[in-house]
Amino acid sequence: MHALDIKLLRDFKRLWIQALAIAMVLACGVAILLTSVGMYKALSETRIAYYERNRFADVFAHATRAPLSLLAEIANIDGVMNVEARITGGATLDIPGRVRTAVGQILSYPEDADPVLNLPFLVTGRFPNALSTTEVTVNAPFARANGFELGDSFSANLRGQKRDLTIVGTALSPEFVYTIGPGALMPDNTAFGIIWMPERAAAAAFDMTGAFNDVSIALAAGTTTAPVIDAVDTLLEPFGGLGAYDRTTQQSDAFLDAEINQLKGMAAILPPIFFVISGFLVSMVMSRIITLERSEIGLLKAIGYSNIEICLHYLMLAALIAVVGVLVGWAAGTALARTTAWQYAQFFDFPFVIFRVSYWVYAASGLAALLTTSLGAMQAALRAARLAPAIAMQPPAPPRFKRSFVDDVMTHLRLAQSTVMILRSLLRWPLRSFLTSLGLALAVASVIAATFINDALDEIVDLAFYQTNRQDAMLLFADEIPEAALEDVRHLPGVLQAESQQFHAAILRHGHLAKRVAVEAHRPGNDLSRVLDAKGKPLEVPPGGIVLSERLAEYLEVQPGQSIDVEFLSGRRETFSVNVTALVELHFGLGAYVDFAYLNALFRQAPRVSTVNITLDTAQTDALHAAIKNTPRITGIIEMNENRRSFQDTIEKNILVMNAIYIVVAVLITIGVAYNAARIQLSERARELASLRILGYGRGEISYILVGEMMLIALVAQPFGWLIGAGIARMMTNAFTSDLYAIPLVLKPPRFTFASLVVLSAALASVMIVRRRLDRLDLVAVMKTRE
Repeated sequence: MHALDIKLLRDFKRLWIQALAIAMVLACGVAILLTSVGMYKALSETRIAYYERNRFADVFAHATRAPLSLLAEIANIDGVMNVEARITGGATLDIPGRVRTAVGQILSYPEDADPVLNLPFLVTGRFPNALSTTEVTVNAPFARANGFELGDSFSANLRGQKRDLTIVGTALSPEFVYTIGPGALMPDNTAFGIIWMPERAAAAAFDMTGAFNDVSIALAAGTTTAPVIDAVDTLLEPFGGLGAYDRTTQQSDAFLDAEINQLKGMAAILPPIFFVISGFLVSMVMSRIITLERSEIGLLKAIGYSNIEICLHYLMLAALIAVVGVLVGWAAGTALARTTAWQYAQFFDFPFVIFRVSYWVYAASGLAALLTTSLGAMQAALRAARLAPAIAMQPPAPPRFKRSFVDDVMTHLRLAQSTVMILRSLLRWPLRSFLTSLGLALAVASVIAATFINDALDEIVDLAFYQTNRQDAMLLFADEIPEAALEDVRHLPGVLQAESQQFHAAILRHGHLAKRVAVEAHRPGNDLSRVLDAKGKPLEVPPGGIVLSERLAEYLEVQPGQSIDVEFLSGRRETFSVNVTALVELHFGLGAYVDFAYLNALFRQAPRVSTVNITLDTAQTDALHAAIKNTPRITGIIEMNENRRSFQDTIEKNILVMNAIYIVVAVLITIGVAYNAARIQLSERARELASLRILGYGRGEISYILVGEMMLIALVAQPFGWLIGAGIARMMTNAFTSDLYAIPLVLKPPRFTFASLVVLSAALASVMIVRRRLDRLDLVAVMKTRE
């Protein structure tokens, strides 16, 4: 080995604690990049493979009752490659040992062969016999959640006819990667299941012999979906078509796509922060090393080493730190990405996971780490290369300081000499002090960026479950019913209050922009399901107008006072020009609201309802469920408390893990910045501190100088951290916003306090570790140094 190589290894061994602190920060950036990209790639590639293997359709459409002869015309549409019709419908389920009602979605299974499209993936058992009227296959998560085994039975209310069904198999489907029931906010596999039933049995149950009410279409590669959707709508319109749609608005795929986009956003926002901090730390350490090794650099040049060799030597020291960080980051990132990929597979009901982080991701993360540390060390390495041997062999010229206005102020305030030393150190090296403070500010920001989600979700829950939707439950019906049936609902056991509500699928258009949404209608004065204005007060939707959510209005580029075209996809499928009267904030979905009487007048019909909101006497909840199981027209009940609990439980598990990761990351950043800054400060001021000890200062007094300077920098960092954290939180809310949901930006003082306490505690612990070196200072040896 060359002499410089031996020196390189010795320097790295001597600085291993500082190098490890920097490497850990760098490893965080590499690990988060690998994790986010790894999860993104795993979800994306698994989705692509699953959809291809199980022939997931491109276009979907529903109708009231369409003849099978229509399939030939759909198949002749340009670009259509495959068409499959089926029968689907809702059912109320009575599960043995379960008091509460469950809801099932019935799907017909072909008689002669496997489905052409949306092929279910068989997990256990088999698919039902074509001639059977009682055999069914259910989705695997529903079976697991309810403890079903092959051969178990449950009852289903199929349009007023109660039928005992026997489970012969469990399966997964590309249509239901994210299985969410009607009206629910999160998956609840105990209360909602997918049921594959023989085609003949399904046709008899829903009066669909020779007909279908659901069709899936696969398109040839490169085919645009819009013309196909228009053609399908035209063909299905006479048969109660509800509007065709593509994968972008298919519920399961839309949720999955939103999650993938979030992971892409995380990969773009977070890793650069850690790389920048690492570069700054390397710059700090390398600058100090070169200052301490001036004489050695001069000696190396005097015996013949070139400027390039000296420069590369110090760049190699930075590269060694990067290599350690990259290796740790690769190991941690791969393990974390693999673990989270399997968790996502279970959450999204994939039958398999394709986990393969491409080599280019490892190469890109490693290259980014090396580039970051090299840039951080570049200035110091170039400064070492430019040193002339004769100058380098001499001690550096002492810095020249001038008395300033600040010195006069400190004299006037009669501050202790140790305090004056702290303040002068900060003011005379302002750039270094600022960069150290910035590093700690980023640690504060990372905690704020993680924990603000807690308050945001609290606001979502409050707005969605306590202010906007205040009902105890929602009753769902197979078809719209006359509003007069509301009296029958009020006579159900335990019902204290009942209010009508309507939902209609529609396409809203403004110029060239269009969006498919559910238009919701309330009666004025409804107390259970309300529309709230920006101040949180109930908003009455005026007759003749429509109220839109802010995100929907932004998408359509429309403001209050402008008109939009509303094409209803139900009833007579008519289009109306409606004035936008107001905008409201909404966290779930893209809301559109109209007056109840106005909507019925547009449809030229007597008042009808599709959903009834109720409040309950909790003592009679079991009796209500028993009554619903025997009420033919009710296809299900959504209990808002259960809905809220499912939402909170699912979110809290994810938030707990994310908060823990971010707090660990913040502590690592703080240790990396504070420990290195304190070590550099100690090496620079060892002579001063030793002089003070000789003059009679105690260990506590000189410790105050070391610890006080670092903690003052940490205190100054807090406001910067709060601002940066708020900015990162805003970027995260923008990155996580989709058509399905939006995360509000909620920043409360306790989150800032918590972030500051975490960082200040870690900074104090780091500097106290360095402070212990003061107790071991060799005063004679230190005083012999040539600084």
